[in-house]
Amino acid sequence: MIKARVTVTLKNGVLDPQGKAIEGALSSLGFQDVGHVRQGKVFDIELEGTDRAAAEANLKDMCERLLANTVIENYTIALD
Repeated sequence: MIKARVTVTLKNGVLDPQGKAIEGALSSLGFQDVGHVRQGKVFDIELEGTDRAAAEANLKDMCERLLANTVIENYTIALD
């Protein structure tokens, strides 16, 4: 079994209203040293098999087709 973590974040230059809301909430809670917040998504995925190259190819396909909106988001894949 192969375990993977896929992290999806907004591309630079794309507005992040959720990040801005989190930034404001942290400030109102007294965390004045927080400068800028960007919000993203994390997916922990377990894949059957042991072929790491095939797993990475499948994960890339998952990202391109469903997990990330590649017009406005970047993604990274980390295999354990």
